Amino acid sequence: MRTISHFINGQSVTRPGALTSPVYDPSTGQVQALLEHGDAAILGEAVAAAKAAQPAWAAIDPLHRARVIFRFKALIEEHRQELIYLMSSEHGKLLGDSNGELQRGLDVVEFMCGVPHLQKGEFTQGAGPGVNVYSIREPLGVVAGIPPFNFPGMIPLWMLTPAIAVGNAFILKPSERVPSAALRIVELAHEAGVPPGIVNVVQGVQEVGEAIGDHPDIKAVTFIGSTAVAKSVYARGAGNGKRVLCLGGAKNHGVILPDADLDSAVVDILAGAFGSAGERCMAMPVIVPVGKETAEAVRERLLEEIPKLRIGVSTDPNAQMGPVVTPENKKKIESYIQLAVDEGAELVIDGRGRSLPGHEEGFFLWPTLIDHATQSMQSYQDEIFGPTLQIVRAETFEEALSYPNVHHQGNAVTVFTRSGDWAQRFVAGVEVGMVGVNFPLPTPVGYYSHGGWKNSAFGDLNQYGEDSIRFFTRTKNVTQRWPHGGPATEL
Repeated sequence: MRTISHFINGQSVTRPGALTSPVYDPSTGQVQALLEHGDAAILGEAVAAAKAAQPAWAAIDPLHRARVIFRFKALIEEHRQELIYLMSSEHGKLLGDSNGELQRGLDVVEFMCGVPHLQKGEFTQGAGPGVNVYSIREPLGVVAGIPPFNFPGMIPLWMLTPAIAVGNAFILKPSERVPSAALRIVELAHEAGVPPGIVNVVQGVQEVGEAIGDHPDIKAVTFIGSTAVAKSVYARGAGNGKRVLCLGGAKNHGVILPDADLDSAVVDILAGAFGSAGERCMAMPVIVPVGKETAEAVRERLLEEIPKLRIGVSTDPNAQMGPVVTPENKKKIESYIQLAVDEGAELVIDGRGRSLPGHEEGFFLWPTLIDHATQSMQSYQDEIFGPTLQIVRAETFEEALSYPNVHHQGNAVTVFTRSGDWAQRFVAGVEVGMVGVNFPLPTPVGYYSHGGWKNSAFGDLNQYGEDSIRFFTRTKNVTQRWPHGGPATEL
């Protein structure tokens, strides 16, 4: 069976006898590869290689690094189908979803091709008599990224591209559930001209993540995952003096005002709730219709449309939703569905207990619809991260606005309305980091930045965009004065 290993200093590295864990094909339920686990010693080798290579990479002029990033972009596009297949075969998402994910990653790579401009400092002439002041944005050194399982290609690109573009060396620890696409992306970076040691992959589980937080030569860590782990990574890294950016969980609400175009809104809600089997931080697992009439109309449309969704394997071109990533994830989602029932919510459509003919061992769940959820329910408060949609009913605009505002997570929200006035009131009053207006997945474009508020984010900057330049560099301010004397003399 294929074994997936590390990539250090420009070459594959394996350790005979190392612990391994299975990597599944969620569509079939079969183990397709074994992942070799790294440890603190393997991480130490990667950090040593990165530390040795980084000064020369940082000394290269930014335009040269930009050309390497541009070649990297071209190679990703050239190998698009290969990467899409790797992503879908290990995650379970449909090929079309993987294609869209990869493009969002490429958007960030394209933005980073402008690093010579983005990394420029500032200059003030005449800050005082004969005094000039200027700033320099210098790379940090060796930095690390820990992406989640749900975007196996996009988020590694979000993390590693800005890090190396500004002159750092990078250590990537992919999710143990979906390691292959990230590894292949790093190999392509090496083929594009990134020197050995500048981009490295250390595979593994919690032990490697903890070693990253502890290693004194790693100067910054970026992480995306659950809120509990984000808090832990942030505390560990910050406690060891590192710069840390962690994005946590989400419970994104879709607020439906009485004047909304319900036909259009329901199409968006289906995509937001059930796309990628609900396993994405920008999913819309909760809707808040305002008024009983709106709630009943939305429910009626969902009852009609949800059963029409076609469930299939990741390679099925006609499917609209694939499996979830592992059997453990499937059990967790099923337990939350039961919890909602036990807490008194109405289970309108139950997606449990079904299998896909010919793929009975696959990790499939059908879409689930839950009505009459309330703020007091744990199943509402927690991030379920699966193909479930909860309806929380509100009587007024103010009540609807309070749901995302009071919730402990503040990642994203969408409002559906035809009224510009109500939309502006909503945007001004809502307390989350990313807001959509008639837009179900409000992930900002690659030249803005991505991040939530409250327990959805830890750190003072966001992913990608200019925030990533700030995160992966430190500013050196220089104040200089040259003495005034007689006429200039020849040197």
